[in-house]
Amino acid sequence: MHNNVKAFLATTALFFSCQVLANGGCGFEEQQQGLIATCSEEKQEVILTGIVEAQHLVTDLNEFAEGYKSYQVDTAAITPLKSVTEPTEIVVIIGTWCPDCHRETPRFIRIMEEVANPNIKVTYIGVDRTKTDPEGLAAKYDFTRIPTFIVLQQGKEVGRIVERPTVSLEKDLADLLK
Repeated sequence: MHNNVKAFLATTALFFSCQVLANGGCGFEEQQQGLIATCSEEKQEVILTGIVEAQHLVTDLNEFAEGYKSYQVDTAAITPLKSVTEPTEIVVIIGTWCPDCHRETPRFIRIMEEVANPNIKVTYIGVDRTKTDPEGLAAKYDFTRIPTFIVLQQGKEVGRIVERPTVSLEKDLADLLK
């Protein structure tokens, strides 16, 4: 009789695990509350790595689109950025999974659109949770936190903004490029 109970329990467990797999692979599909991430929440996360297009971030990813639509650029603070004449590259290392990146990157994209300076080129590099990308693009830069905005002129770093600006992205960038 004891073996029959074991067999019954094993069969029942197998039956219910097959039902779970047939219904999306997760037994928590309807429970999206509390502190534990559910399978549905995990499926919704998008991690982009390598070169990422700004327009893709603000049109296809809700976490970025909302901040992009709502951010009001400080137009007075960007005047110095509009007058930059030296070729400048800004490398932005982001994680599409990162809350700080959700806040700062859309703001930065709006600022750069408003600046519209052909002398300033921006490259966005997406990293995964280990802060790497398959092509090793981000590894060329010494960084530990994201977002990291690295400002380069003549191939040399002139400054960076890490995680969040000191005053604002507009003012901090203008200070770096004066």
